Amino acid sequence: MFRFICIVIFLITFLILSIPIFIVEWVIGKFNREKRDYSSLHLVQWAFKVILKITSVQATVIGEENVPDEPVLFIGNHRSFFDILLTYTRCRRLTGYVAKKEMEHIPLLSTWMRYLYCLFLNRENPKEGLKTILQAIDYVKKGISICIFPEGTRNKGEELSMLPFKDGAFKIATKTNCAIIPISLNNTCAIFEKQFPRIRKVHVVIEYGKPIYPDQLEKEDKKHIGNYVQNIIQETITKNAAIV
Repeated sequence: MFRFICIVIFLITFLILSIPIFIVEWVIGKFNREKRDYSSLHLVQWAFKVILKITSVQATVIGEENVPDEPVLFIGNHRSFFDILLTYTRCRRLTGYVAKKEMEHIPLLSTWMRYLYCLFLNRENPKEGLKTILQAIDYVKKGISICIFPEGTRNKGEELSMLPFKDGAFKIATKTNCAIIPISLNNTCAIFEKQFPRIRKVHVVIEYGKPIYPDQLEKEDKKHIGNYVQNIIQETITKNAAIV
């Protein structure tokens, strides 16, 4: 419980103190957009690292060398709020995360998310959802990576289970031919969700898979690309369960 309280206090303090920083970042962006973007990236990564430090989580990271120095589509399984913190702190390039529409209404937090090219997906409105995917495609073409959890929501099932992947997310890769990087996450829900509101010191495993370029896939695999990527992640989390 103590860790949870510390994180809440830190998060509220960070968001309040960041109000004048928004103004500074806005001014920087008027003269040098790239400098503002990376300044915002590094500041939020620092905040996330502080939160992870408070949790005392220990992470084994495998395969980071598989991530090419180019805009990519990160695809991961999703079992915890901490999946975002664990992966975002390891982004070397600008990376926008696709979040649920409800996040757009959280003051200050949503402002930071927009600064960092995050997108808000309306899961109830297919037309609006398509607009979000088209915006993500545009971001990739401009050199910004995208991360999405295509299960569509946080999976609350058994540790090695997964919800079916939504195919729409993969249009970001098939329309740009950017690399898909599978991210396989083990034991992340043990940090917080399993014993809410307590936060436990646990060991998690994060594995980055080899890049998958849609135009290099067999016709049948490309047709069912969601299943193809999900099978890779399923095999990986099953393998890594032994080292949690």
